[in-house]
Amino acid sequence: MSALTAHATATASDVWKVRGRRAIVNRLATVAMYVAFLLAVIPLGAVIWYTVGRGLARFGYRFLTHSMAGVGPLDAGGGIYHAILGTVEQVFLASVISVPLGLLVAIYLNEYGGKGLATTVRLLVDVMTGIPSIVAGLFVLAFWVIGLHQGFSGLAAAISLAILMLPVVTRSAEEMLKLVPNTFREAAYALGIPKWRVIVSIVIPAASTGITTGIMLAVARVTGETAPLLMTAFGSNFIHADPLKGPQESLPLYVFAQAGNAFKVNIDRAWAAAMTLILIVVLLYAVARLLTRRDALNRR
Repeated sequence: MSALTAHATATASDVWKVRGRRAIVNRLATVAMYVAFLLAVIPLGAVIWYTVGRGLARFGYRFLTHSMAGVGPLDAGGGIYHAILGTVEQVFLASVISVPLGLLVAIYLNEYGGKGLATTVRLLVDVMTGIPSIVAGLFVLAFWVIGLHQGFSGLAAAISLAILMLPVVTRSAEEMLKLVPNTFREAAYALGIPKWRVIVSIVIPAASTGITTGIMLAVARVTGETAPLLMTAFGSNFIHADPLKGPQESLPLYVFAQAGNAFKVNIDRAWAAAMTLILIVVLLYAVARLLTRRDALNRR
């Protein structure tokens, strides 16, 4: 009995040692996770805090509702209405071009594509993901603006932004479609539902939250792009509501132009425009999250 008791005591001691070691490792991993989170959030928070602090000095109703038409280099007036209008139109057109095309490519890769062609398409999409934004601008400049003699316009800017959005939308949508269980598809096929109807009515709604998040990430990426717009939209100090013809301003171009001047009034305008750009991205993302949450609650 003494030997059995000693063995049981030793076994219990080993168990407690293992549990203690696991608890220590778990605690260290938790601390490391929080430290990494803080290291990632602190720079982001500092950028937002500094931008908002500098931008509030110029931000206001008049700044949002006026353009730079007739404003001199040292004048205190002027605003970003024309830049906001250009950004909204260009990003909207880019989304209209890239989102349907990206979703169709993702559906093909996940639902229809074979090994050969699908692998090639994925490779091309991955390559496009790493393309510098200025390359997209140069392509549109050479092909659309100069080659087809279409000139600078908001549409040219939207095409260059769509090139940057397309791979992000495609890859994110494909990954979300992969997460939809195959049992959903098999159950629908067993009921005799055509494949296209299964994709439209079951697969896409089940992955809609993730797809929307991917689309918003793509929108957030291109909203602040400057290099392709320099060669496609060109910029303008006047309100130009037609994105199909003529140079058009945008918020990134406005920030770039104002920050390039040495006068304090220009620097203040640049900070206020940068803050406005951040607010627009946050607003779009918040609206998208609310819509996807409402859809999820309705499906429940």
